[in-house]
Amino acid sequence: MKSLFFLILILILGFKFYSIEFLATILVISFLIFFHELGHFLAAKSLGVKVEIFSIGFGKSLLEFNFKNTIYRLSTLPLGGYVKLKGQDDMRPGFENLDPDSYSILHPLKKIYILLAGPFFNLFLAFILYIVIGNLGIQKLSAQIGTIAPNSAAQIAGMKPDDIILSINGIKIQSFDEISKHLNLQPLNIVVDRNGEKINFNLTPKIGQGYNDFGQLVSKAQLGVSPKGTDILVFHTGLQSLNYALDESIKASTLIIKGIIKLITGEVEAKNLGGIITMANITSKAAQTSFTILLLITALISINLGILNLLPIPMLDGGHILFNIYEIIFRRKVPQKTFEYLSYGGMAILLSLMLFATFNDILRALQ
Repeated sequence: MKSLFFLILILILGFKFYSIEFLATILVISFLIFFHELGHFLAAKSLGVKVEIFSIGFGKSLLEFNFKNTIYRLSTLPLGGYVKLKGQDDMRPGFENLDPDSYSILHPLKKIYILLAGPFFNLFLAFILYIVIGNLGIQKLSAQIGTIAPNSAAQIAGMKPDDIILSINGIKIQSFDEISKHLNLQPLNIVVDRNGEKINFNLTPKIGQGYNDFGQLVSKAQLGVSPKGTDILVFHTGLQSLNYALDESIKASTLIIKGIIKLITGEVEAKNLGGIITMANITSKAAQTSFTILLLITALISINLGILNLLPIPMLDGGHILFNIYEIIFRRKVPQKTFEYLSYGGMAILLSLMLFATFNDILRALQ
């Protein structure tokens, strides 16, 4: 009853602040959790482990059916999900079952295989979504120059407003955001389109101040140009879509890992940490903008979910993987009491992070 009341409250607040687009948040979260748990499910099944429950959501069951000794369940709280394997229960860390179809009797390497399957499925899903995005086309700022800073490398070389940058050192440029990736403090050859005429420029960018992906002020090589503001659709089709999907997946994964490191080291303030409200805000606005943007946000959240689940925190896949690596190295399991203390400690850490992220969300909403 409590979980059903909580679901109704979530829906009322969601529709109040985000209208019908809030459904996009529910669908995205549910789909990503489903795909993550599907990875665990298929890996467990491939090893003959009995899957007792496959649930989308937590709390009271809204709909369920039994198929081949597995209960498939849709629960009231759509903000998560789980697969319950025979012989494995996060709420009872020391629980074991020694039946032939139990998770408990598996070799640590087989357990790691099951644990890795969930995060891998999230990363694989993002890769597929990026292929779709590349073929649908992404709206970006064109590489047409709007303004040129005084005494900048571009001005000294003779570049002018309305020039369209076609290539840098022979590499094709399709959008303005691609330009910075090819800039360094070495001489460059830049080809521009000026009223239908191709013009070559040889110049060396100057060092300047700019912002990185985390909003930090850093020194970087710059041409000294800003975009015109015209939009174009950039496509990545055929085999090129595979390269695009791989590049974007690696870039997003690297960005998330760097962000985690910066949070831990204090380079990025903890107040930037966002929770479910931030996710709802982003996905709802993306749904209002375009289907492609919604797919892009879904891919990013999927990679985020995959990477975060690999963190070595007990209760997460990464924590269980760490326990199994310990067993492989020392040829014995983590002591029972230690395992339980660490598991409950991991649960407390995750709960604290969720509450802190939600608190940040509320503060941002009130500003």
